Amino acid sequence: MQVSETEMMLKGYGLTTAEFFYHMPDYVHVLNSYTWQDYDTAPDHPRLFEFVEFWQREIEGPLHSVRFIHRKLIAPGEWRNQVGEFRIH
Repeated sequence: MQVSETEMMLKGYGLTTAEFFYHMPDYVHVLNSYTWQDYDTAPDHPRLFEFVEFWQREIEGPLHSVRFIHRKLIAPGEWRNQVGEFRIH
């Protein structure tokens, strides 16, 4: 069963964006970058670390560094049930 993005955000997931800097396999002195995004939970970031392990296992370009940011899109204080109706004219 597929879980919607809204359901994931309500369960505490937030959007994690990571930028991977890696050495080109044929040109070891050249750095390239790759941007990755997924919904993940802070502070453990299991999906991010799973992707890092996949990269190290499957991709030829060795990692130089990874920087990431995590943003919870829906915080407890921002979500509330609104009951009411406003009529204009």
